[in-house]
Amino acid sequence: MQINCEKIRQFVVDNLVYDRACHFSNDDSFLEEGIVDSTGILELIHFLELEYGFTLADGDLTPENLDSVNRICAFVGRKLVEAHSQVA
Repeated sequence: MQINCEKIRQFVVDNLVYDRACHFSNDDSFLEEGIVDSTGILELIHFLELEYGFTLADGDLTPENLDSVNRICAFVGRKLVEAHSQVA
């Protein structure tokens, strides 16, 4: 399932990157680059749950899923496929 990564990136830029240049790639680590702090991750989780209509489990809250725009896009795609297959 194709996810609009630009929408996710725009949320990060508009809501989580404070007083800094927004020059980061979609592969840059939020943690390593200091792009998003722990409070920002909570805001990001809330956005994803509202935007895509699923709830993140504790096991979903890993850097592998949430530490860059591209990782988030892949994760959201997997969650939506999973949710769709449970409905079918």
